[in-house]
Amino acid sequence: MSKSVQVLEPVKKLNFTDESDMNIKRRVCAYCRVSTDSDEQMESYNAQVSEYTKKIKENPQWEFVQIYADAGSSGTNVKNRLSFNRMIKDCQDGKIDLVITKSISRFARNTVDCLNHVRMLRNIGVEVFFEKENIYSFDPKVELVLTMMSSIAQEESRNISENSKWGIRKRFRDGATVCNTTRLHGYDKDENGNLVINEEEAEVVRRIYREYLEGKGYSTIARGLEKDGIRTVTGGTRWHGSTVSKILSNEKYYGELLLQKTVTVDYLTHKRVKNNNLEPKYRVENNHEPIISKEIFDMVQAEKKKRFEVSSGKNNDRTKYTNKYAFSGKLFCDKCGRTLKRRKWNAGTKSEKIMWQCNNYIKGIENCDSKAVNDEVLKRTFVQLYNDMVEDKGSFLKTFMSNIEKVLKKDTNIKKINDIIEEIGVYEQDLKNLIQLQLRGKIDDKYYDEEYERIKNQIEILNDKKIEFEEENIKNEDYKQRLKNVAMILNAKENGLEEFDDDIFKALVNKVLVKSPEHFVFVLENGLEYEGQAYCTRQHSTHIENVAIIVKKD
Repeated sequence: MSKSVQVLEPVKKLNFTDESDMNIKRRVCAYCRVSTDSDEQMESYNAQVSEYTKKIKENPQWEFVQIYADAGSSGTNVKNRLSFNRMIKDCQDGKIDLVITKSISRFARNTVDCLNHVRMLRNIGVEVFFEKENIYSFDPKVELVLTMMSSIAQEESRNISENSKWGIRKRFRDGATVCNTTRLHGYDKDENGNLVINEEEAEVVRRIYREYLEGKGYSTIARGLEKDGIRTVTGGTRWHGSTVSKILSNEKYYGELLLQKTVTVDYLTHKRVKNNNLEPKYRVENNHEPIISKEIFDMVQAEKKKRFEVSSGKNNDRTKYTNKYAFSGKLFCDKCGRTLKRRKWNAGTKSEKIMWQCNNYIKGIENCDSKAVNDEVLKRTFVQLYNDMVEDKGSFLKTFMSNIEKVLKKDTNIKKINDIIEEIGVYEQDLKNLIQLQLRGKIDDKYYDEEYERIKNQIEILNDKKIEFEEENIKNEDYKQRLKNVAMILNAKENGLEEFDDDIFKALVNKVLVKSPEHFVFVLENGLEYEGQAYCTRQHSTHIENVAIIVKKD
């Protein structure tokens, strides 16, 4: 039997290049894009949309699908081109046979993106026609041509990116500033684009700085703002500890601008990172009216550094922010809970004296009618309290040292903090994976938006937990150190006090509840409470006739 050879001719594919073979209508769309929102570019954009709509509808062999158009977006990264991604999704869903676009640079300036999308569309039977270059994606030579031409377009994008960076940096050097105030609590912009203080919001900023220096943590400050019904800069009702932390780190609040704090490290992906010695930064001093002073800002940064060192276990020698006066921040009104403020009465006269008054009373708030407290009465009451403790040093120290041992045995939150950091890392990776799925067209926009919001919220919640544990660490370390200081002072001090000692008071007393001008509750650092009642003679209100000291609770 002789061999026979039969030639099997290829079945010719439908191709845009040979319309005579088409006996069915092709579903056709067009993709248009311009990279800026300028009037000239928008005219070009509108012209493209109009031209392709007309061209597709007039061709009897084509069925018009729609025009996909992105205005004011970059071609180097498809992630930010919503219409482009929607078009790819529709192609994958079998709704499109042919995509028409003006040029390779309009389709993608990223070589890898361009080739990947052309290959993917070709594999599912969707052809792309690049009008300017007059090439079709079903053409066997298209790979070489696309590689060359999209590489040229990519290099053009790199040059544009470098030129843009140069222009921005030149404006920075020349003092031309750009500041977004939509998320800057305390400032608005006037008609000339200058930052102006929003006094209502500015008072919130001042409160945050003041409370932080008084010893409160981020979460405590945030909860206080929520309790008082103060809204965030975006109008929300929930304050995060991380938001408070950012406000406390923002140099704009003392009138300075620091420009180029972040930089774009990849002109294709437009990825931005913190500018840690990657590029120059530009500091503009006295750019606008400050809300807080530079001195206050610097004090906050120093305090933040101390607290961070304690929370991370790097520093066990932390001391709290030291007030100018021993009683500052430690006297609390028993009626309304506000702190007492130091005031001078009859200043410059023979009858001048130092008094402490409730902040609410000073501001005229009706629900607090507490009386002023004489500074000297407070001091003499504490001296008597201290001397009574020294007399009973054995019993007092036994209770005190027992409390110290309990505190020292408490575990720190370092492991919990590290576990949270790891968990945040997992969610951040989930976020990256989600973005990759969206870029590949594996998920729709609705699912992407919902998952993105869910993951971001989880990261925010974990960050708040991390801050809470860090603040708890700070308090624990503070407490341990203060207890040690008190024990050291009591052991070293053989005799009682003859006059008030600032250092001993600060080391021993956590706070004082003021019930009346002569009635106080001293809350010690070990948790014990001592109640003091001063009985003053009528002839001299600062002379303490007798002080009754009662151990209130263990």
